[in-house]
Amino acid sequence: MSDYIAELCQFLDGGVSPYHTVAQSADYLSKRGFEELSLTGDFSSIRRGGSYYIQNGTFLAALTVGQENVFRIAASHTDWPCLRIKPTPEQTAGGCLKLSVESYGGGIFSSWMDRPLSLAGPVLLRTEDPMKPALRLVSWDEALMTIPNLAIHMNREVNKGVAIKANVDMLPLCRTVEAGWNQNGYLLGKLAQKLGVEAEDILSFELYAYCMDKATFVGFEQDLLSSPRLDNLTSVHASLYGLTHAQPKGINLAILFDNEEIGSNTRRGGDSQTLTCILEKLCCALGLSRSDFLNACMGGMLLSCDVAHAAHPNHMEFADGAHAPMMNRGLALKLSPRYSSEAETAAVVRGLCDKYEIPVQVYMNRADLPGGGTVGSMASSLLAMPAADIGVPILAMHSACELMGVKDQESICRLCTAFFQA
Repeated sequence: MSDYIAELCQFLDGGVSPYHTVAQSADYLSKRGFEELSLTGDFSSIRRGGSYYIQNGTFLAALTVGQENVFRIAASHTDWPCLRIKPTPEQTAGGCLKLSVESYGGGIFSSWMDRPLSLAGPVLLRTEDPMKPALRLVSWDEALMTIPNLAIHMNREVNKGVAIKANVDMLPLCRTVEAGWNQNGYLLGKLAQKLGVEAEDILSFELYAYCMDKATFVGFEQDLLSSPRLDNLTSVHASLYGLTHAQPKGINLAILFDNEEIGSNTRRGGDSQTLTCILEKLCCALGLSRSDFLNACMGGMLLSCDVAHAAHPNHMEFADGAHAPMMNRGLALKLSPRYSSEAETAAVVRGLCDKYEIPVQVYMNRADLPGGGTVGSMASSLLAMPAADIGVPILAMHSACELMGVKDQESICRLCTAFFQA
């Protein structure tokens, strides 16, 4: 097993919520000598040659500061389509307790059924200062829930494709109950027990149902990797790997945004001013002018790192001829009006791949099947910065478990490294 894929598996198994992904990323950086800064604090400690990171809930910015005043940015996202638990979720029916959920992002609902599921996320606790509640991360390692399918005897059309209603079919079961049992406050009590606090001190929580499958090698040659959250922890890992292994010339940043799966229009999303604020504070700390900041943006480049659709062997009719990347043949350079790639930036990516002998393929949508968006177009437009979209080709995108080729993580890690030291 290569170091690239071994590290990726750790990110996949540990990133059970966006909060856990960011905490894991911060630990990865801290162990490599990066100094933590506060988003709202003083950046005066920043020096040329230094390495730093800024952690804020589900957002993280990591940076290395070289001698040249030009930005190299790799951006990815920490969220994935899932089910989020509502604040008062308990419902009883058929002798079972089930939890009310809200679907987050465009997931494939059927892939979540009949699987062991668990819960993870932040819990906010009461403190003496109401403006500063204490945040604690919680994650259960054991299976807590499952969403059972309706038997085929009661749903004879199931194999022909049946509509799934999130508010009816996707409610996970978490225990059986006796008649007359009082469900009120059950989940809050379990949270309090898990954290060793009083239930009345829990002010709010943001719990994610997550698929408990571990990253697993598949195939006679063990050349495929099946795992939850390949979209987009493959890119989170690659951008951090590249940043920590490159010898920087300019100012390099790996940015982990949240909320890409719901449009990025949040304070931690790619369509926000958070990155701009960080870059401006950074330039102020280095004694650069407003003009220097603008030049560093417009003369820099952004890599938007997000997965691509691999050619599906059972459904080649959805691929676009020569523009359908295959697993284990290299990373994908994504070209489409929906992406941020331009002829100039695509040439840079191809040039880096040629120079370092990194396998690369071109992905384009079939003309009548527009794909999803990425953070690239939004972030690059806010910064007036040239950008290109890249990613690992995967199958079953937005399923509870997705599939990739094990060799492809090396190609995107090596490209990020080459980009950060170009």
